[in-house]
Amino acid sequence: MEILPGDSITTCLSPLVHDLICNLGFELKEICDINSIVTQNGEVRWKAITDRVRYEELGRSLDYRRSVQQLGPVCEAIHLHISALTKAQFEVQYSPWYQWTAYPELFLEILDALESSEPAAVSLGVMKLASCLERALGDVFLLVGKECPFLLRDLLASAELAQVFGHAVMDVLKVFIGSPCGLNLRNVLWHGFASPQDIPPKYCSAMLLLTAGLGQLLKSYLHHTKATLAHRPFVTLTNLEDVIVFPGVTYEVLSTLETVMTKSNFLLKIMLPYWEMAVSKFKSRRFADCTMLLLSQLEAGLRRLFAAVNKCPDRLLTAEATILYTTFDEILAKHMSDGSINQLPCFLGEPAMEFLWDFLNYQEGPRIRDRLSHGEINIHEFPEEAAGQLLTFSLVLLLRFTEKGTVSELKEEAAIQLLVRLAEGYRSRCHPAFQLQKQVLSCEGSLRLWPVPPSPEECCQETGSLEGNSEACACNSLISKILCELCHYLPGSACAINGLDGLPSEKWSQLLSELCSTRIPTLFCPRIVLEVLVVLRGINSQCQRVSDQVTASLQLRHRQWVERRLRSRQRQNYVRMLSSVRLLCPMLSLILLLLALELASVHAVRGKGAEEQQQYLRFSLILSWSSLYNWILSLWITKLNLVY
Repeated sequence: MEILPGDSITTCLSPLVHDLICNLGFELKEICDINSIVTQNGEVRWKAITDRVRYEELGRSLDYRRSVQQLGPVCEAIHLHISALTKAQFEVQYSPWYQWTAYPELFLEILDALESSEPAAVSLGVMKLASCLERALGDVFLLVGKECPFLLRDLLASAELAQVFGHAVMDVLKVFIGSPCGLNLRNVLWHGFASPQDIPPKYCSAMLLLTAGLGQLLKSYLHHTKATLAHRPFVTLTNLEDVIVFPGVTYEVLSTLETVMTKSNFLLKIMLPYWEMAVSKFKSRRFADCTMLLLSQLEAGLRRLFAAVNKCPDRLLTAEATILYTTFDEILAKHMSDGSINQLPCFLGEPAMEFLWDFLNYQEGPRIRDRLSHGEINIHEFPEEAAGQLLTFSLVLLLRFTEKGTVSELKEEAAIQLLVRLAEGYRSRCHPAFQLQKQVLSCEGSLRLWPVPPSPEECCQETGSLEGNSEACACNSLISKILCELCHYLPGSACAINGLDGLPSEKWSQLLSELCSTRIPTLFCPRIVLEVLVVLRGINSQCQRVSDQVTASLQLRHRQWVERRLRSRQRQNYVRMLSSVRLLCPMLSLILLLLALELASVHAVRGKGAEEQQQYLRFSLILSWSSLYNWILSLWITKLNLVY
């Protein structure tokens, strides 16, 4: 496969965007007096900044290009001012004004980045500042509003933030990070368009000061309204344990990555400093920093492949403000924006696509990029395992697009071959189908753990009379008949079923394990399949609910029995309870078996007509809600004359 040449590409910013970020803010040569922008004790004079914002002649629409041009000298003055401060001076003047964010200490790190010799340090600083600022602005929004917008541009355009900070101040932020028409620093970096040389350090310095100025405005607002700012709790990465497939990152893996990233066609040479810093951050145990860099560069590399395999080289660059950017959303989609088939999934292969969907897109997956970029994760507690999985996957991708002869020795090493095999055998672990398989097995495991202690002599006598109950026998017979009918659809090892006595608990476990190990196509699942999965998971949830209730009841009654706290009628009921469990457990196991069978053939629903599909869903919905829960309990309680 011929990859687009990389050595000749000097920027991934389109001409107009490159001019806006790299040139326009440097055109005016005037010198701004820093004392007109910030006082000696660090208070921001907002009017000196907001007066530089320009608007269209008609209405209040922002003129982004003129605003960037006018703000250029202000940013230059701020940059010279901050660069001249020692760390101690900066801390005294500005640190108190960062307390309104969740990470006041982050801004000292960004100051260090401005003084760093590493080419990618400023870009990483802006990425972290943008995500931290977005989270903090969301907290402020909730002082006035109820539901915080998900997108930063909607947050900055909200009336709620304008009420706190003022429209003019919000317009300044829009110029820097809120619109594709402006500098759009957040998006060009988080989506992997900007190389290190594309981001002028003075814009990072300006964002540092603006964030402090926002803190000053917020303090005044809180003083007048007597309100209290509360930070939303950070989120925890969900189902991370499911996607841990690669072994821990070793020195050998890091060394191989450092070698391969200088030779692989997957990345552009102008982006190499980001990869080098990602490895450095992993070594220094800054796992969130490492992951931020990797995510942006995976998107940049995959965009490059997307442009190559779909024969649209122009999509490698940032789009103009009126045209769609090519981001992960389209790169990993089945169809392109024009409706044609995206060739990247076929070229990349299902395992790699499933890994990316698991980490980035599925609602029950970690969704690392969304959560990091929107500031939802505590970056100081970011898990090493998440960064390690992404780092290893990146190594496998880079190896795949490295000429065989270039690193042939590395590719032949056993440890590297193991990583390649694991990547090639990856299957989705965050898709609803896999989650249902996991939940079915979990529910079955909870059934096997039902605490059924040995019953006293009178229990044995009472149990003997209950076993002759006609309804219990009829239910027993019904389950046996259903199992016989299902025999043709079960794995071959499970076909020799002879009633309940021939189906011990370990057989249920074996049956479900075999059925739930069935590989189900999950990439780009049709809507009807996803709807069926939702219903099946609802049924499983009711089974789990029953199991939990039975477990709690058995434990309570047994403890009361041992402590001799049960009255005569309650002791009789406990005896019946122990007996009925012998019937209830297989009945729940049967429902789980039916769920596993439905899941194994879930794609068959696509072959049904629209009316059949709706009938199937309606029938399943009846079972999925509380009716199933109530039916099982009523069978257990009422039919067997139990008092729960």
